[in-house]
Amino acid sequence: MKTDPESFIRANTGILSPPHVPEIRLHLASEAHDLWLKTEEELEEIGLPPPFWAFAWAGGQGLARYVLDHPEVVRGRRVVDFAAGSGLVAIAAMLAGAAEVLAVDIDPWAETAVRLNAELNGVSVSFLSEDIIGRGRAADVYLAGDVFYDRGFADLIQPWFDALERSGVLVLVGDPGRAYCPRERMTALATYEVPVTRALEDSEVKRTTVWRFGAAGDGAGN
Repeated sequence: MKTDPESFIRANTGILSPPHVPEIRLHLASEAHDLWLKTEEELEEIGLPPPFWAFAWAGGQGLARYVLDHPEVVRGRRVVDFAAGSGLVAIAAMLAGAAEVLAVDIDPWAETAVRLNAELNGVSVSFLSEDIIGRGRAADVYLAGDVFYDRGFADLIQPWFDALERSGVLVLVGDPGRAYCPRERMTALATYEVPVTRALEDSEVKRTTVWRFGAAGDGAGN
């Protein structure tokens, strides 16, 4: 890497609590546009992929809130936080009593962000920087915040989530109304009004639903 991730994260973020999950502290970009709105050329110059890890996205905030309010879904279980970003959802799972949590993200910068954020909250979270889409069951619960933002990506992960759910995995998704969210394949568990920054979204509050993967009416919501 051209830039040391830990030094960059410490210098370009503040320690903040996401508005919908005030129990958790994260290294976040306090002025989103300063970091997020850099051009691709500027990001490449400092060796930085798009910094998804620097923001508490609405889907992740809603999912973290649900896990903290319903700890029984993860308590004593092995958990995977897929596309973990900052590690917000992984940290929430550990605070809720998960036996172990693996944060997974292909962005190598996310590994440092997750480690620093876990340390802030006094929990231990493992990290894997690999593409795990299509792999078989590796945990009891899979958590995925805000992953249906792109058609191609959604088309990849939906059959994988289907297969995981059929194998007995609990798959929970936090989604703030993204266009490619397969709502017909899921059961709604809770809905929140999540404050976000207009620098990243089209409004200051995103209506965010936590879903259980599995078609409504198949018993998945029980």
